[in-house]
Amino acid sequence: MELATVVRRRKMIRSYLDEPVDPAALERIITTARTAPSAGHSQGQHLVVVTDRVTRGRIAELGNEQHYVDAGMPPWMSTAPVHVVVCVREDDYHERYREPDKLTNEGTEMEWTVPYWWVDAGATMMLVLLAAVNERLSAGFFGSHRLEGLKELLDIPSDVAPVGIVTIGHAASTDTTGSARRGRKPAAVVVHHERW
Repeated sequence: MELATVVRRRKMIRSYLDEPVDPAALERIITTARTAPSAGHSQGQHLVVVTDRVTRGRIAELGNEQHYVDAGMPPWMSTAPVHVVVCVREDDYHERYREPDKLTNEGTEMEWTVPYWWVDAGATMMLVLLAAVNERLSAGFFGSHRLEGLKELLDIPSDVAPVGIVTIGHAASTDTTGSARRGRKPAAVVVHHERW
C-alpha cells in the first residue's frame, strides 16, 4: 500500500471483530515499529505484545472499559485481539549520551531540554499504527497514564515507563467516536511558513 493511502486510512478504531490477527502480519508490524528513530540511536523504546485474551481483559479492566461501554461505545479494549504496549526506558538515553562520542565539549552528558525518549516513543507508536493499516488491519491508542497496575500485570521493570497501548485487529466499525468528531483545525491555524 502506498504511504499516502496508509496515512489517509489511519484513524483511531475503537470497535473490533472477533477475528484473530495473522501472526506473520503482527510480526511485520513489530519489525516495522522497531525501525523508529531514536536520539543518538539510543533505542530506548520497548514493546510488550499481548495477545492472551485473559490478559487483554485485565488491561481493559485497568482502563475502566466498562465506563466507555456504559457511555455507548463497544468494548474495544478487551475485544482487540492484539495490544502493543509502547514503553520507553529513559536510562537508555542517559547511558548512550555518556558514551565518548556523545559527550559535550566539557566531557559531560548534554542537558536534556527536550526529553527525546517521549518523542521517540511517539514515533514508535505512530509506526505501529501505520504498519497495522499497511497490513489492512485497524488500530487505536489509549494512554497508559490511567492504567494503574499495568506494570505489575505485565512484569514491566520499574525503570521502564509504559506510554500507551495500541490495539490492533479487524475493524467492526470505522465510525468516528469521541474526540475525533471534532475534526481537524484548518491548516492556516497550525502550519506556519518561514516564521510563526
